[in-house]
Amino acid sequence: MKKILIIEDEKVLLEILQKKLTIQGYEVFVSYNGEEGIAALRKEKPDLVLLDLVMPKKDGFEVLKEINENPELSQIPVIIISNSGQPVEIDKALKMGVKDYLVKTEFDPEEVIAKVEKIIGKDAAITQAPVAPAVNQPAAGAVEKEEEPTGDQILIVEDDRFLRELIIQKLKGENYKIDWALDGEEGLKKIKEQKPALVLLDLILPGIDGFEVLRQIKKGEDASLSKIPVIILSNLGQRDDVERGMALGAEEFLVKAHFTPGEIVEKVKSVLGKK
Repeated sequence: MKKILIIEDEKVLLEILQKKLTIQGYEVFVSYNGEEGIAALRKEKPDLVLLDLVMPKKDGFEVLKEINENPELSQIPVIIISNSGQPVEIDKALKMGVKDYLVKTEFDPEEVIAKVEKIIGKDAAITQAPVAPAVNQPAAGAVEKEEEPTGDQILIVEDDRFLRELIIQKLKGENYKIDWALDGEEGLKKIKEQKPALVLLDLILPGIDGFEVLRQIKKGEDASLSKIPVIILSNLGQRDDVERGMALGAEEFLVKAHFTPGEIVEKVKSVLGKK
């Protein structure tokens, strides 16, 4: 059974990748920071590493440097996980010998499997084997009672399932009540029905786009909706797009590639703190 090490501090993303790769027949080990990752590399000698670039203690570039300086580790193929996908960052990593890269806000688990199989090939038959325990996880058999969230209601209007799930899990971890919509029409319907404390709004949506959703919230017939703060979360980032979104009444305009899920949650907390 081929071994894969995931070095990633975003817990939700790590768990998604861990589960998907385990089901595909790989033996998966995880570390939450660069220091743990180096120790796991030396101990397990995996067949491949999935490496986040932005991490506590040691970042991905420091880990890559140590891999390259160690003859026992330097032959292990590495796929980096980039927050931003900036060409300068990707080029630097490729020059350090990485085999491929993924951008957090753009890839899905199926893409990960395809890239892994391209580098180290398929492994054992698909199995439902249990996921390997992560470092410092609670002891087996421990049961945590899931409590009902008591925080503000937040509506996420976003059709990118992977990014949406990451943000939902992050917000739930902060005790917010969460609902979501996959297109503009559904988003408007839920905004009118629920009157959430805040809306996270994508601009490129099926049906009516985010600009029209924002216009109807802020300039529409229902004046009570206009007070709901809206944070735009989009792949669009041109000056005209930003100016249009802010002119329509958005509180913040976040370009997806520039913010991690954790940073998006911090923006949500900041905007709600102003109410």
